Parts: sequence; C-alpha cells; structure tokens
Amino acid sequence: MKKLITMAFTALMMLSATTAQAQIKFGVKGGLNVTNMSFDKSVFDKSNQAGFYLGPTAKISLPLVGLSLDGALLYDQRSATITVDKGSEQIIREEETVRQKQLAIPVNLRYSFGIGGIASVFFFAGPQFGFNLADDMKDVDWKWKNTNLSVNLGVGITTLNHLEVSMDYNFGCGHTGEFSASSLYKGVKSRSGAFQIGLAYYF
Repeated sequence: MKKLITMAFTALMMLSATTAQAQIKFGVKGGLNVTNMSFDKSVFDKSNQAGFYLGPTAKISLPLVGLSLDGALLYDQRSATITVDKGSEQIIREEETVRQKQLAIPVNLRYSFGIGGIASVFFFAGPQFGFNLADDMKDVDWKWKNTNLSVNLGVGITTLNHLEVSMDYNFGCGHTGEFSASSLYKGVKSRSGAFQIGLAYYF
C-alpha cells in the first residue's frame, strides 16, 4: 500500500511541477462505467453492471504542441452480479451483487489535434491509482484489496474549449479482490476492469 501511495503522490507532484510553465484548467468530471470482472476459476456466471464516477479534475497544457496532462480525484463505484454454487451436500445456486467503492486518481498523458475551429480530438493513456473506501457487503464473503493499480486507454473530443466527452477502457493490473463461498471455493481472485464513458467541464 505504501508503494502505491508513493507512486500516486509522485504522479501528482509531477502534475504540480509543470504548472509554473504551463496553462492549467480546473473542472469537474463524471461518467458511467460498465464493470468487467474476470475470475481465476470458472465457478461463476456473471453479468456486467453499470457504476459511476465523479470528482474534480485538472488539465495542464505542456510546452510541446498537442501534448497535455490531466489528473482527477474521483469517487468510483463499480458492481457486478455473479452466480455461485453454495453448499456441500446440497448445491444451491445463489445470485449476489459484488460492489467496489474506491477513491480513484487517474493521471493521463494526452495528445490532441484540432478538427475545424471549434473542436479537437484527443487520445490519452496513463495509470490510475485506486484506494478502497468500504467493505460493506454483508451477504457476500468478499474482500477488496486496500489499493490497486490500473491503466486507462481512451479517446475523446473537446468542444468550445470547455466541454469534453471521452470513452476509455480501464485495465486492471493484478488482482483487486478475493472471494470464498463455503468449503467449495476458497481464495477465488478477481481482476476488475471497466469500460467508461465520461463528461468533463473545464472552467
């Protein structure tokens, strides 16, 4: 956890260090995500389920033409419905909802180019640092990791220099949680990713 916090702090300091020589804009960002949880054992039927994220964001223009950085501090909630067989003598199939609530800090490098005079297209990629906020799933024997690392890769469009619409996929790096159901399944681990559609407004 200390290593991930250090990485997140370093990334934020890199953002701050560029502000003296670059233009910075602040705004707010929010959107929807569709969670994709993959498990290391084929014991679940799962269905993707929508979540959301929301929080402040900042964008920093770099001296090189077309390049910029963005960072955000987001409340991120994800969930997925899973089906698992429980019981030892008599197997009972149950459906449960797994929820993840985290503080997410994405830091992305962006490249943009104009299309006409009122809009520009941008591509972005970068790490996202996640910090677990709650383990409040009373009906599911699930434990989230305290921290996780993922990578964003996406594309977006900026209009009127203020409004942005983006689409990306957030790739989970390593396991994000662990599940146990009775004596049948122990230590079943999951990797969480999400397809995201976002909207941001910069002042």
